[in-house]
Amino acid sequence: MKTKAAICYEVGKPVVVEEIELRPPKASEVMIKIGASGVCHSDLSLLNGTIVHTLPEVLGHEGAGTVVEVGEETADYKVGDRVMLSFVSSCGHCFQCQSGHPTLCEAWFGGDRGLLLDGTCRFHKGDRDIHQFARLGTMSEYAVVHTDSVVPLPDGYEFRHAALIGCGVPTGVGAVLRTAKVQPGQSVCVIGTGGVGLNVVQGARLSGANPIIAVDRLDNKLEAARQFGATHTVNASKVDPVEAVRELTGGHGVEYAFEVIGLKQTIETAFELIRIGGQAVIIGITNREHEVSFPAFMFPYGERKVVGSFMGSCLPREDMPRFLELYSEGKLMLDELVTRTYSLDEVNQAFADLEEGRNLRGMILFAE
Repeated sequence: MKTKAAICYEVGKPVVVEEIELRPPKASEVMIKIGASGVCHSDLSLLNGTIVHTLPEVLGHEGAGTVVEVGEETADYKVGDRVMLSFVSSCGHCFQCQSGHPTLCEAWFGGDRGLLLDGTCRFHKGDRDIHQFARLGTMSEYAVVHTDSVVPLPDGYEFRHAALIGCGVPTGVGAVLRTAKVQPGQSVCVIGTGGVGLNVVQGARLSGANPIIAVDRLDNKLEAARQFGATHTVNASKVDPVEAVRELTGGHGVEYAFEVIGLKQTIETAFELIRIGGQAVIIGITNREHEVSFPAFMFPYGERKVVGSFMGSCLPREDMPRFLELYSEGKLMLDELVTRTYSLDEVNQAFADLEEGRNLRGMILFAE
């Protein structure tokens, strides 16, 4: 069948929106009619070369929609099921999945993540294979995905809400609740208050952290951070963020600093911001060639720690429905995350708005 999709053919060039071929699902796969796809900074990182994938590739890894076709061995799903897609597929059988770390699934990290788990593509243009971002490719009218990436969508939620749950929300909220396990009254600083950073702020608010300090260079992002739960804000274009955060914490620094940008400078700043016994949590994705530097003596001297967080260390099948429940209870803000919606044909404008910092989160909506 044919599907219209947003494709990256070359780094640094505009996204191409065109019709390509989508082949039917194989065993343990389903075809999804996509209802909504988030516009995430990770997709932008592919377009600008920060991360490197095999091209061409259908973009998008935050999505939700309706099952329209099933392959063999898919008893858990049927045509008409409403589903959301997890950025990380979890096989449930490998060492990491069995030890309680499904977002570190060895099957997902192994091989080319632009191919489905059998090592082949479902998107094609003539004889040419077209990869799919994170084995999803949600910036397409239809996509074929492995059932390891699929989570049932409970009734009563819109696709635009469910799409956010696939990456940005768990990456931010989970980093606080799952990776760092922040406790009430502990101090938190968030460096970078875009879509994921605001979810770190939300996670800190949900944990009962205090103070919650947001650091950014854009006043509109800092204002949004206050809306999402920050108690203090620091504009790093106007003041030294390390000095400002220390002043707000009696000279000590914070117990947890979350870096959500993926730059050498901001990662090193996160380490500078933590107090004795503190922890810097690195969420932002950097170029593979980038290296950071920390004073070695400060690790044993004061037991400071640096840890990574991937998709918030979440348990997708447990946490994704729970995040929707928190939204229903008025405890998690989702509507406020989406600044603007776009059609698929407006995808280049969506990325331009993301790069310029005009949006908290953009969302591509598809026709019902």
